[in-house]
Amino acid sequence: MAWNRENPKPASREAIRNAPRLRRSLTDAERRLWTALRKELPEVPGTHFRRQVPIGGYVADFVCMGRRLIIEMDGEIHADPQQKRRDAERDAYLRAQDFRVIRIKNRDVMLDMKAVLRTITVELGGYTPTPSPSPQGGGVRGASE
Repeated sequence: MAWNRENPKPASREAIRNAPRLRRSLTDAERRLWTALRKELPEVPGTHFRRQVPIGGYVADFVCMGRRLIIEMDGEIHADPQQKRRDAERDAYLRAQDFRVIRIKNRDVMLDMKAVLRTITVELGGYTPTPSPSPQGGGVRGASE
Protein backbone atom coordinates (compact mmCIF):
# COMPACT_ATOMS: atom_id res chain seq x y z
CA MET A 1 0.00 0.00 0.00
CA ALA A 2 1.19 3.51 -0.76
CA TRP A 3 0.65 4.83 2.77
CA ASN A 4 3.07 2.36 4.33
CA ARG A 5 5.75 2.44 1.66
CA GLU A 6 9.11 2.37 3.37
CA ASN A 7 11.31 5.41 3.16
CA PRO A 8 14.38 4.97 0.95
CA LYS A 9 16.65 5.65 3.93
CA PRO A 10 15.81 4.64 7.50
CA ALA A 11 15.24 7.35 10.07
CA SER A 12 18.17 8.25 12.29
CA ARG A 13 18.12 7.29 15.96
CA GLU A 14 18.01 10.96 16.91
CA ALA A 15 14.99 11.64 14.67
CA ILE A 16 13.19 8.57 16.06
CA ARG A 17 13.94 9.77 19.60
CA ASN A 18 12.76 13.35 18.88
CA ALA A 19 9.49 12.49 17.10
CA PRO A 20 7.43 11.51 20.21
CA ARG A 21 8.61 14.63 22.07
CA LEU A 22 7.59 16.81 19.12
CA ARG A 23 4.19 15.06 18.91
CA ARG A 24 3.52 15.95 22.54
CA SER A 25 4.59 19.60 22.20
CA LEU A 26 2.67 20.95 19.21
CA THR A 27 2.56 24.70 18.73
CA ASP A 28 -0.86 26.38 18.54
CA ALA A 29 -0.57 26.62 14.75
CA GLU A 30 0.47 22.95 14.43
CA ARG A 31 -2.43 21.86 16.64
CA ARG A 32 -4.87 23.94 14.60
CA LEU A 33 -3.59 22.56 11.28
CA TRP A 34 -3.63 18.98 12.61
CA THR A 35 -7.29 19.40 13.61
CA ALA A 36 -8.13 20.92 10.22
CA LEU A 37 -6.33 18.12 8.32
CA ARG A 38 -8.45 15.55 10.16
CA LYS A 39 -11.79 17.37 10.19
CA GLU A 40 -11.94 20.10 7.53
CA LEU A 41 -9.79 18.96 4.59
CA PRO A 42 -11.99 17.99 1.67
CA GLU A 43 -12.07 14.22 1.36
CA VAL A 44 -9.48 13.13 -1.18
CA PRO A 45 -8.73 9.39 -1.40
CA GLY A 46 -5.24 8.36 -0.29
CA THR A 47 -4.59 11.42 1.86
CA HIS A 48 -4.04 10.05 5.34
CA PHE A 49 -1.72 12.44 7.22
CA ARG A 50 0.66 11.58 10.02
CA ARG A 51 2.42 14.13 12.20
CA GLN A 52 6.02 14.43 13.37
CA VAL A 53 7.32 11.62 11.15
CA PRO A 54 11.04 10.75 11.26
CA ILE A 55 12.57 10.65 7.77
CA GLY A 56 16.33 10.22 7.59
CA GLY A 57 17.87 12.68 10.06
CA TYR A 58 14.77 14.90 10.12
CA VAL A 59 11.31 14.93 11.66
CA ALA A 60 8.72 16.18 9.16
CA ASP A 61 5.79 18.12 10.64
CA PHE A 62 2.96 16.52 8.60
CA VAL A 63 3.32 13.75 6.03
CA CYS A 64 0.94 12.15 3.56
CA MET A 65 2.83 9.02 2.51
CA GLY A 66 0.25 8.06 -0.13
CA ARG A 67 0.82 11.30 -2.05
CA ARG A 68 4.45 11.76 -0.91
CA LEU A 69 3.62 15.23 0.41
CA ILE A 70 5.26 16.90 3.41
CA ILE A 71 3.84 20.02 5.04
CA GLU A 72 6.36 22.01 7.06
CA MET A 73 5.15 24.69 9.45
CA ASP A 74 7.22 27.88 9.54
CA GLY A 75 7.24 30.21 12.53
CA GLU A 76 9.18 33.45 12.88
CA ILE A 77 12.52 31.64 13.31
CA HIS A 78 12.34 30.49 9.69
CA ALA A 79 12.95 34.09 8.54
CA ASP A 80 16.50 33.90 9.97
CA PRO A 81 19.11 33.52 7.16
CA GLN A 82 20.85 30.58 8.88
CA GLN A 83 17.53 28.83 9.42
CA LYS A 84 16.58 29.44 5.77
CA ARG A 85 19.82 27.72 4.73
CA ARG A 86 19.06 24.73 7.02
CA ASP A 87 15.49 24.60 5.69
CA ALA A 88 16.79 24.53 2.09
CA GLU A 89 19.15 21.64 2.95
CA ARG A 90 16.32 19.79 4.67
CA ASP A 91 13.94 20.35 1.75
CA ALA A 92 16.59 19.15 -0.72
CA TYR A 93 17.11 15.97 1.30
CA LEU A 94 13.36 15.29 1.54
CA ARG A 95 12.88 15.94 -2.19
CA ALA A 96 15.72 13.50 -2.90
CA GLN A 97 13.61 10.93 -1.01
CA ASP A 98 10.79 11.53 -3.55
CA PHE A 99 8.69 13.82 -1.35
CA ARG A 100 7.15 17.12 -2.34
CA VAL A 101 7.59 19.73 0.39
CA ILE A 102 5.36 22.73 0.99
CA ARG A 103 5.98 25.31 3.68
CA ILE A 104 3.11 27.03 5.42
CA LYS A 105 3.52 29.99 7.73
CA ASN A 106 2.08 29.71 11.24
CA ARG A 107 0.50 33.13 10.69
CA ASP A 108 -1.44 31.84 7.66
CA VAL A 109 -2.79 28.89 9.64
CA MET A 110 -3.98 31.20 12.39
CA LEU A 111 -5.47 33.87 10.09
CA ASP A 112 -6.67 32.11 6.91
CA MET A 113 -7.21 28.38 7.34
CA LYS A 114 -9.47 28.19 4.26
CA ALA A 115 -6.63 29.37 2.01
CA VAL A 116 -4.20 26.96 3.69
CA LEU A 117 -6.55 24.00 3.15
CA ARG A 118 -7.11 25.06 -0.47
CA THR A 119 -3.35 25.09 -1.03
CA ILE A 120 -2.96 21.65 0.54
CA THR A 121 -5.87 20.22 -1.44
CA VAL A 122 -4.38 21.48 -4.69
CA GLU A 123 -1.01 19.95 -3.76
CA LEU A 124 -2.75 16.65 -3.03
CA GLY A 125 -4.26 16.76 -6.51
CA GLY A 126 -7.83 16.91 -5.25
CA TYR A 127 -8.97 19.57 -7.66
CA THR A 128 -7.85 22.42 -9.85
CA PRO A 129 -9.34 25.71 -8.74
CA THR A 130 -11.37 27.58 -11.34
CA PRO A 131 -10.86 31.32 -11.45
CA SER A 132 -13.90 33.32 -10.48
CA PRO A 133 -15.43 34.34 -12.83
CA SER A 134 -14.46 31.65 -15.32
CA PRO A 135 -12.47 33.05 -18.29
CA GLN A 136 -14.81 31.17 -20.68
CA GLY A 137 -17.90 32.72 -19.15
CA GLY A 138 -18.97 29.48 -17.42
CA GLY A 139 -22.57 28.94 -16.54
CA VAL A 140 -24.93 26.05 -17.19
CA ARG A 141 -25.69 25.19 -20.75
CA GLY A 142 -28.67 23.34 -22.09
CA ALA A 143 -28.52 19.58 -22.65
CA SER A 144 -28.94 20.12 -26.43
CA GLU A 145 -25.66 22.00 -26.77
